[in-house]
Amino acid sequence: MKRLNLYFFFASLYVLSACEGPVGPEGLPGPQGPAGEDGLDGINILGQVFEVEGDFNAGNEYGFGFEFPADEVEVFESDAILVYISWDQIEVTDEPPINIWRLLPQSAFLEGGTLQYNYDHTFTDVNIFLDGTIDLSTLTNEYTQNQLFRIVIVPADYVPNARMDIDYSNYEDVIRTFGIDDTNVKRY
Repeated sequence: MKRLNLYFFFASLYVLSACEGPVGPEGLPGPQGPAGEDGLDGINILGQVFEVEGDFNAGNEYGFGFEFPADEVEVFESDAILVYISWDQIEVTDEPPINIWRLLPQSAFLEGGTLQYNYDHTFTDVNIFLDGTIDLSTLTNEYTQNQLFRIVIVPADYVPNARMDIDYSNYEDVIRTFGIDDTNVKRY
């Protein structure tokens, strides 16, 4: 008897789920929902890029800082800060040279030891410095003078939507993935 009831139940379920017919008339509109929270007009969370040029010497203990301009960007503790060095340039006919960007930390293996360009940051500034096994006072101007860096601020809001396979060492991939406009990078 229990099996007969079970078969009857499944047969009824099958018959009722297979019913089709014309769509009925649309019902009356429901009441207006509660108002949402007010947003801040004109606020758009975007990544930013800044360029800084600096020299490394004994006077600045082979490092220099960059304070984020408070009137241009608000950086939160949860934001990602990436720093790239202009490692080399490619000469292009009738156009300015193209920079090759490398993510810090970046090492150079020299005759006297290893040189490393590195950085640390807070939500107010970035410090870029030299480190390594080499005697920093023996470095030539090629490694210490007029060094160009790009600081990329990736807001934490991007992270949940980020591709998991992004190569953060590839500057172009980072800019493209996060939709950051680097056509008019401000240099400090």
